[in-house]
Amino acid sequence: MSKNNNTRERQQQRSSFHSYQYLFIAAAVATAIAGIVHLYMPLSHPRMLGNIPTATFFLGSGFAQIFWILPMIKRWGRIWYYVGIAGNIAFIMLYVITRLPGNPVTGRGGDVDATDMTCELAQVAYIVITAVILAKERSIKVIDKEQLR
Repeated sequence: MSKNNNTRERQQQRSSFHSYQYLFIAAAVATAIAGIVHLYMPLSHPRMLGNIPTATFFLGSGFAQIFWILPMIKRWGRIWYYVGIAGNIAFIMLYVITRLPGNPVTGRGGDVDATDMTCELAQVAYIVITAVILAKERSIKVIDKEQLR
Protein backbone atom coordinates (compact mmCIF):
# COMPACT_ATOMS: atom_id res chain seq x y z
CA MET A 1 0.00 0.00 0.00
CA SER A 2 2.88 2.36 0.71
CA LYS A 3 4.31 1.65 -2.73
CA ASN A 4 0.93 2.47 -4.30
CA ASN A 5 0.72 5.81 -2.44
CA ASN A 6 4.31 6.61 -3.41
CA THR A 7 3.55 5.95 -7.08
CA ARG A 8 0.41 8.09 -6.95
CA GLU A 9 2.35 10.91 -5.27
CA ARG A 10 5.04 10.79 -7.98
CA GLN A 11 2.41 10.90 -10.71
CA GLN A 12 0.80 13.97 -9.10
CA GLN A 13 4.19 15.70 -8.85
CA ARG A 14 5.02 14.80 -12.46
CA SER A 15 1.65 16.17 -13.55
CA SER A 16 2.23 19.33 -11.53
CA PHE A 17 5.69 19.74 -13.05
CA HIS A 18 4.41 19.33 -16.61
CA SER A 19 1.49 21.68 -16.00
CA TYR A 20 3.77 24.67 -15.45
CA GLN A 21 6.27 24.08 -18.28
CA TYR A 22 4.46 26.74 -20.34
CA LEU A 23 5.51 29.33 -17.74
CA PHE A 24 9.15 28.99 -18.81
CA ILE A 25 8.16 29.75 -22.40
CA ALA A 26 6.00 32.69 -21.27
CA ALA A 27 8.90 34.13 -19.23
CA ALA A 28 11.23 33.71 -22.21
CA VAL A 29 8.74 35.50 -24.47
CA ALA A 30 8.34 38.34 -21.95
CA THR A 31 12.10 38.91 -21.67
CA ALA A 32 12.43 38.65 -25.46
CA ILE A 33 9.83 41.39 -25.95
CA ALA A 34 11.58 43.67 -23.46
CA GLY A 35 14.93 42.93 -25.10
CA ILE A 36 13.65 43.66 -28.58
CA VAL A 37 12.16 46.96 -27.40
CA HIS A 38 15.47 47.93 -25.78
CA LEU A 39 17.33 47.11 -29.02
CA TYR A 40 14.75 49.07 -31.01
CA MET A 41 14.98 52.24 -28.90
CA PRO A 42 18.31 53.65 -30.16
CA LEU A 43 17.42 52.74 -33.74
CA SER A 44 14.05 54.49 -33.56
CA HIS A 45 15.40 57.68 -31.97
CA PRO A 46 18.25 59.12 -34.07
CA ARG A 47 19.25 61.52 -31.25
CA MET A 48 19.83 58.54 -29.02
CA LEU A 49 22.39 57.05 -31.40
CA GLY A 50 24.44 60.24 -31.04
CA ASN A 51 24.50 59.78 -27.27
CA ILE A 52 26.96 56.89 -26.95
CA PRO A 53 26.34 56.11 -23.23
CA THR A 54 22.56 56.01 -23.71
CA ALA A 55 22.77 53.96 -26.91
CA THR A 56 25.21 51.57 -25.22
CA PHE A 57 22.85 51.18 -22.25
CA PHE A 58 19.87 50.32 -24.45
CA LEU A 59 21.83 47.98 -26.72
CA GLY A 60 23.50 46.28 -23.75
CA SER A 61 20.28 45.83 -21.84
CA GLY A 62 18.54 44.58 -24.97
CA PHE A 63 21.21 41.97 -25.61
CA ALA A 64 21.14 40.93 -21.93
CA GLN A 65 17.38 40.44 -22.03
CA ILE A 66 17.57 38.52 -25.29
CA PHE A 67 20.29 36.35 -23.73
CA TRP A 68 17.99 35.73 -20.74
CA ILE A 69 15.79 33.59 -22.99
CA LEU A 70 18.37 30.80 -22.52
CA PRO A 71 18.21 30.50 -18.71
CA MET A 72 14.43 30.34 -18.94
CA ILE A 73 14.11 27.85 -21.80
CA LYS A 74 17.01 25.69 -20.58
CA ARG A 75 15.92 26.04 -16.92
CA TRP A 76 19.33 26.95 -15.60
CA GLY A 77 18.04 27.26 -12.06
CA ARG A 78 16.87 29.49 -9.26
CA ILE A 79 19.92 31.77 -9.10
CA TRP A 80 19.39 32.70 -12.77
CA TYR A 81 15.71 33.35 -12.13
CA TYR A 82 16.48 35.58 -9.13
CA VAL A 83 19.13 37.53 -11.08
CA GLY A 84 16.63 38.00 -13.94
CA ILE A 85 14.01 39.30 -11.53
CA ALA A 86 16.51 41.66 -9.88
CA GLY A 87 17.72 42.96 -13.25
CA ASN A 88 14.20 43.66 -14.45
CA ILE A 89 13.33 45.40 -11.19
CA ALA A 90 16.43 47.57 -11.66
CA PHE A 91 15.36 48.43 -15.23
CA ILE A 92 11.87 49.37 -14.03
CA MET A 93 13.26 51.50 -11.18
CA LEU A 94 15.61 53.29 -13.58
CA TYR A 95 12.72 53.92 -15.95
CA VAL A 96 10.55 55.38 -13.19
CA ILE A 97 13.40 57.57 -11.92
CA THR A 98 14.10 58.96 -15.41
CA ARG A 99 10.44 59.98 -15.78
CA LEU A 100 10.65 62.32 -12.76
CA PRO A 101 11.55 65.99 -13.30
CA GLY A 102 14.99 66.94 -12.01
CA ASN A 103 16.11 63.32 -11.75
CA PRO A 104 19.81 62.56 -11.18
CA VAL A 105 20.18 60.58 -14.43
CA THR A 106 18.98 63.00 -17.11
CA GLY A 107 18.10 66.11 -15.12
CA ARG A 108 14.63 66.28 -16.68
CA GLY A 109 11.52 64.14 -16.78
CA GLY A 110 11.24 61.88 -19.81
CA ASP A 111 8.15 61.27 -21.90
CA VAL A 112 6.05 58.13 -21.62
CA ASP A 113 4.92 56.45 -24.82
CA ALA A 114 3.47 53.15 -26.03
CA THR A 115 6.92 51.69 -26.75
CA ASP A 116 7.98 52.40 -23.17
CA MET A 117 4.84 50.81 -21.76
CA THR A 118 5.31 47.71 -23.93
CA CYS A 119 8.78 47.25 -22.48
CA GLU A 120 7.74 47.95 -18.89
CA LEU A 121 4.76 45.60 -19.08
CA ALA A 122 6.93 42.86 -20.56
CA GLN A 123 9.40 43.31 -17.69
CA VAL A 124 6.61 43.17 -15.10
CA ALA A 125 5.23 40.05 -16.81
CA TYR A 126 8.69 38.43 -16.65
CA ILE A 127 8.95 39.20 -12.93
CA VAL A 128 5.49 37.82 -12.12
CA ILE A 129 5.85 34.69 -14.27
CA THR A 130 9.31 33.92 -12.91
CA ALA A 131 8.09 34.41 -9.34
CA VAL A 132 5.33 31.86 -10.04
CA ILE A 133 7.96 29.45 -11.43
CA LEU A 134 10.04 29.86 -8.27
CA ALA A 135 6.99 29.24 -6.07
CA LYS A 136 6.05 26.12 -8.00
CA GLU A 137 9.59 24.78 -7.94
CA ARG A 138 9.66 25.08 -4.17
CA SER A 139 6.72 22.71 -4.02
CA ILE A 140 8.54 19.95 -5.91
CA LYS A 141 10.99 17.87 -3.93
CA VAL A 142 14.59 18.10 -5.16
CA ILE A 143 14.94 14.35 -5.65
CA ASP A 144 11.69 14.05 -7.57
CA LYS A 145 12.51 17.10 -9.71
CA GLU A 146 15.78 15.47 -10.82
CA GLN A 147 13.91 12.30 -11.80
CA LEU A 148 11.44 14.31 -13.85
CA ARG A 149 14.06 15.95 -16.09
